[in-house]
Amino acid sequence: MKRRGILIVVSGFSGAGKGTLMKALMQKYDNYALSISMTTRAPRPGETDGKEYFFVTREAFEQKIAEDGLVEYASYCDHYYGTPRAYVESQLEAGKDVILEIEIQGALKIKEKFPDSLLLFVMPPSAEELKDRLVGRGTESMEVIEQRMNRAVEEVQGIEQYDYIVVNDVLSECVEELHGIIRAAHNTADRNQLFIEEIRKELEELSKGEK
Repeated sequence: MKRRGILIVVSGFSGAGKGTLMKALMQKYDNYALSISMTTRAPRPGETDGKEYFFVTREAFEQKIAEDGLVEYASYCDHYYGTPRAYVESQLEAGKDVILEIEIQGALKIKEKFPDSLLLFVMPPSAEELKDRLVGRGTESMEVIEQRMNRAVEEVQGIEQYDYIVVNDVLSECVEELHGIIRAAHNTADRNQLFIEEIRKELEELSKGEK
């Protein structure tokens, strides 16, 4: 039985390590497709257009909104972030589990449009560890780090709307936990309605034949 892929939304505080976690998951397992988001923010050192993000102007992003070419989009720290629609749909149809790495606003919009999507929130082991990771990145000023910590205070209020939380402490263990959650999600009854209906019809036909 060929299964349609699951749309997986992964969110987490900036600095929780969700990007590192996604890369490790993709390296170990081949049934995942990481959707590349579009953003109006400038590339960080080492980031390449079309790899980490599609980096575009505000004008280009707003044109994509007007064309309904995005699954979701949101504004975060004065920049737009969004998910191109065409890539997501094609990968799901091919049976790939598509991972969207987006923040809470976008995640909840995805859940409205795609009720069978799976929402996962990546947590640090502690708030202190979160701050240490942000500082250790060395890519942002203390002012921006403060903004991100303040944002985390807001984001923590919405975590209950996610299906699962994953604590990113030991990376290898977190990868296995994440993979296990996604595999289990494939077997929920609501994601297998077509298969259930097929079995139901077959059972009815067989029972008629036996009478």
